[in-house]
Amino acid sequence: MFMTHTPVSSPATTYERRGPAAWIRLSRPEKRNAINADLLAGINAGLDRAEDEAARVVVLTGSGPAFCAGADLTAVGGQLHDPAAIEKLLNDAGKLTLRIEAHPTPVIAAVNGAAVAGGLELVLACDLVVAAESAMLADGHARYGLFPGAGSSVRLPRLIGANRARELLYTGAPTSARRMYELGVVNQVVADDELETAVDALCARLAAGSADGLARMKRVINAAATMPVTDGLHLELATAREHLHSPDVAEGLAAFAAGRRPNFG
Repeated sequence: MFMTHTPVSSPATTYERRGPAAWIRLSRPEKRNAINADLLAGINAGLDRAEDEAARVVVLTGSGPAFCAGADLTAVGGQLHDPAAIEKLLNDAGKLTLRIEAHPTPVIAAVNGAAVAGGLELVLACDLVVAAESAMLADGHARYGLFPGAGSSVRLPRLIGANRARELLYTGAPTSARRMYELGVVNQVVADDELETAVDALCARLAAGSADGLARMKRVINAAATMPVTDGLHLELATAREHLHSPDVAEGLAAFAAGRRPNFG
């Protein structure tokens, strides 16, 4: 496995390649990785680079004790006289979550600590979530009279149901990683000191699969989520026909016939 630590276009994030995986690390620990324009730009730059380098998996994680504490409220408070600036930050954050959802590779949230408000919204946009045992997740907007702007009031009800989402949204209460696992927000909870090892193992497993197949699965899962079942099945069948032209299909079938593991390159 090779590793490189290279700053991307924003000092608020760092980019690291670990073999087939691209790790984008939020790097404002003194601000609990709070969201500002630089941090959003850094994540976008990391996603660009991961795509350019054909990384097979992307990991989003934090530095220091927090994953992401949400928007930088100190900065937001200083901009109340300029609602357009706040609206731009919210708009850019929302666009980023859509981009994470649409990214052609699986995106894993490695939740190393608190993920609050906008931090939770970043988590909800990811495909898979691995959380440290001590991590707490919360929407948090209601506690400060704020309103979600990057998807928690939309994605959370779709993920865990409206009734449970109302409780988390209305109260803003911090919720343990273990409870979020029970609710279906988190896929895996691991000991704090095993987080990155567990995510590396998951990355290796995903990278061993067909990049074409995973990209198409991701696209259909996202698109079919709001479709009637019949329309979703039509989309699935059309995508299956498209996938038959992928060289990965021939390799997978040849590997099966030969009794070996496929090599998808």
